[in-house]
Amino acid sequence: MADRILPGLAMDAVEPPSRSELVAALEEADVVVVENLCSLPLNPAASAAVADALARRPAVLHHHDLPWQRPQFGDHPPPSDDAWRHVTINELSRRQLRARGIEATTVYNSFAVDALADASDGPEVASRPRLERRRALGLDVPGRLVLQPTRALPRKNVAGGMEVARALGATYWLLGPPEDGYEEDLDALVAAAACPVVLGWPEGEHGVADAYRVCDVVTLPSTWEGFGNPSVESAVHRRPLAIGPYPVAAELAAFGFRWFGLDETPGLNAWLEEGDPGLLDHNHAVAARHFDLRDLPGRLATVLPPL
Repeated sequence: MADRILPGLAMDAVEPPSRSELVAALEEADVVVVENLCSLPLNPAASAAVADALARRPAVLHHHDLPWQRPQFGDHPPPSDDAWRHVTINELSRRQLRARGIEATTVYNSFAVDALADASDGPEVASRPRLERRRALGLDVPGRLVLQPTRALPRKNVAGGMEVARALGATYWLLGPPEDGYEEDLDALVAAAACPVVLGWPEGEHGVADAYRVCDVVTLPSTWEGFGNPSVESAVHRRPLAIGPYPVAAELAAFGFRWFGLDETPGLNAWLEEGDPGLLDHNHAVAARHFDLRDLPGRLATVLPPL
């Protein structure tokens, strides 16, 4: 929960906060972490105001996405200052920043691997415990369930996720809402879908972990992700993943994950029928080795001491 909110920093804010407001809000901070605000020009006036207020102050600019990685934005590097440190969530972005004269450090997203994992929950598709959990969640899906835990946007490739579900004879569950005017496109995709479709959350209070626990397969068919948390979350929650060929996926796969491509549904179908837990054990071990939240302080040590 935030201690203080400045409405002028919102993406749709008409006016940015004044310099005096920003200075007052930040005066007690030893280090300021800027989460993507100075990365994508979603609110250029707010970005400029924050950069001005942080001039010559210790700050970490945490970049999830960069302007040239989105077709609607130009090639405008983020602001920089000798007192700041730039952190990316993938090596691709780090290299792209370096090519533009900005040095950065890659710190991959981290996950509470042991806290979220349920090692007793094996690969049994539509098993009785899993069906009971679905009913408790408000989902009446008796067969296979493919989860796409993303919003609905063009780059999330909803059609690709639906095709995975169709090929597996499964129900497709899109967890997030449509954004940026994608409502009509999503309606058209649902109307033409060749598989049952569930949109959004059932009634009640639920967390993403609940969705992972009741699904049989996770799909991340995106054409672009800065990281793509489901790539690791699927391993943490011991679910097979059908993933699209977005650029950073190859970078993450190099850690050793065993995933299925969007065109490898026959192999995924065979795995579902066999129920071999070895793949789940392997991917969980990779997630624990490279993306465990408990190791994050050590990774941050490369960023924070210079500040």
